[in-house]
Amino acid sequence: MFNVKNLSNRLNTFRSKMKDLKIDGAIVTKIENYMYLSGFTGTSANLLITGKKAYLLTDFRYIEQSSKQAPLFEIVQHKPDIIDTINEIVKSEGIIKLGFEELNVSFAQYRQYTDKINGVEFHGMGSLIDDLRIIKDEQEIEIISKAVEIADAAFTHVLSVIRPGITELDVAAELEYKMKKLGASGASFETIVASGLRSSMPHGTASGKRLEPGDAITMDFGAMYNHYCSDMTRTVFLGQPEKEMKDIYSIVLNAQLTSEKGAKRGRTGSEVDKIARDIIYGNGYEGKFGHGLGHGVGLEIHESPRLSTGGGRRLENNMTVTIEPGIYVEGLGGVRIEDTIIIKDDSPVVLTKSPKELIIL
Repeated sequence: MFNVKNLSNRLNTFRSKMKDLKIDGAIVTKIENYMYLSGFTGTSANLLITGKKAYLLTDFRYIEQSSKQAPLFEIVQHKPDIIDTINEIVKSEGIIKLGFEELNVSFAQYRQYTDKINGVEFHGMGSLIDDLRIIKDEQEIEIISKAVEIADAAFTHVLSVIRPGITELDVAAELEYKMKKLGASGASFETIVASGLRSSMPHGTASGKRLEPGDAITMDFGAMYNHYCSDMTRTVFLGQPEKEMKDIYSIVLNAQLTSEKGAKRGRTGSEVDKIARDIIYGNGYEGKFGHGLGHGVGLEIHESPRLSTGGGRRLENNMTVTIEPGIYVEGLGGVRIEDTIIIKDDSPVVLTKSPKELIIL
């Protein structure tokens, strides 16, 4: 999936970070992180990386696949207990200070490390590799753009399917089927379809509720393409909505467009979040926008940076993030509009192309 040049650059950058941490070796266990560093896309592996060597430990099922996908790594079929193999390599490489992903390792796993791998100092690496993944390279942006394109096409398709009497589950199934037909391996998260009064629930996953005239229909979904995610939301109406719902839609759209334009390099996530929040609260809906404005998207559907009231990280070029304000009123309904964008200096690139003007079906 990844070209060798990109993999080499990532490995070199990671080794430079290892030097900064003053560690001799590192165990990488999080699937998105070992995929990012090695290119291996199977579901079972650990990486063991030193200053000069790189090992990929996996089981029999993935020996052939990993040999083809991870050209910069020595492939090792591990023993029944992978920690025994890690211990052997640690000893043979003379590793004294060993980094590990403590944010991805359970306490029980950590106890196994310390019980079986003796004579080393364990050092947590925090979110080191996750942070490396925040800035996307050209190949990653190309893949994410394709994932967004697939989701856009699925949205266009589903508009022709929506009618009174079908269920939210029917809508979700149409979205997911179309995305797969267009090359996605699947949905990048559980598809949200929330209609009518249920649209006031920000994460109202599709249910057996039947669509009725006047319903707001919020659809939040994404495509998984070459292991990268896309994420978009559109709210449409099945017949004429109530006046307040039209007003809410206009407010959310203004907040979405304004904060999207304000997502500039150098601003913090909280500063961009405030742009949308001020518009929504200023129109009388304080407390009705209870989630963050957006988040990073890549190998995971929710990555750093966070665009929220607590988002302190400054935006940098080639971050891929979502902009997704919403208003949710219990007993009435809700509206959310979401695009995936790329940070580019003062003019972010909006990948999501689906229309955002009020759609009444």
